[in-house]
Amino acid sequence: MISRRKFFANAGAIALCGPERFSALQRGGPYAPQRAGPYALILGIAQDGGMPQVGCYAERCERARARERPRYAASMALVYPNQDRYYLVDATPDITRQLDLLDEPGFRARADQRRPFDGIFLTHAHIGHYSGLAVLGREGLGMAPTPTYCTPQMADFLTNNGPWGLMVSEGRLDLRPVVPGEWNRIDDQLQARALLVPHRPEYSDTVAWIFRGPTQTILYLPDIDSWERWELDVEDVVASVDVALLDATFYSGDEMPGRNIEDIPHPLVPHSMDRLQGRVDAGDRVVFTHLNNTNPALFEDSREAAEIRRRGFEIATEGQRIPL
Repeated sequence: MISRRKFFANAGAIALCGPERFSALQRGGPYAPQRAGPYALILGIAQDGGMPQVGCYAERCERARARERPRYAASMALVYPNQDRYYLVDATPDITRQLDLLDEPGFRARADQRRPFDGIFLTHAHIGHYSGLAVLGREGLGMAPTPTYCTPQMADFLTNNGPWGLMVSEGRLDLRPVVPGEWNRIDDQLQARALLVPHRPEYSDTVAWIFRGPTQTILYLPDIDSWERWELDVEDVVASVDVALLDATFYSGDEMPGRNIEDIPHPLVPHSMDRLQGRVDAGDRVVFTHLNNTNPALFEDSREAAEIRRRGFEIATEGQRIPL
């Protein structure tokens, strides 16, 4: 018998999709990007420090330095080419190089006019997710006023700490605090919903974002302490979307010699796969992101990356497009 909690979680999942998209629960397999249509563009997949990471001269980081394609800190853009609309999801220390991946002519023209984004979505106040805002201020891009969606706690943090507070007072960051759990209509083809997740609250709370486009819904959840501590069932949330981009910071608890991994808690990739294997087997699409520089799955030829693919999961990559 289905539990009361599971029943309401499933009911909520159907409500998230709406009747016009209920058939999405039967999806599966890779999607062929349509350039003319809206899409999410992966701008980075690494943990906050990027890859190679500062002060790391281990073989893995030296290998990353030598490769043609670097690994940037986890971020994403939402691109609407036909409407000339562009949204940024998290602003990382790698933002300057990441935006070079957004090769739409309309975006480059808008960047020249200092108004590259129609909106910015922030997940939380750890350095890899908001510190890139700094180069959008007067010392860098000199960005025009831009709607910035975040929680009230995150808005307070930006307002009351420099240099972000100056960007707020100058109007560059037009803060739009959202109520977690509620849908927000961003434009005629995009809705967004923030979901609170448990994650180290040193400066602000943390959210995942669900983005609903014309044809697909994407979950972006780069950071969480534990699936078990979340008030929602991750299986039900994954079932309610077309593509789930999830926290894959560590593959093994042995990756951080000399540091206590309990100080930086994240669900290990094998545990996440065990939790979600049934969903993937049923055709749901789970894509891992936010990999620490110690995570061997960052390298496509690693045993760990092969195991992820064997089990039907995916690893995001810079430049990857996911239709919206």
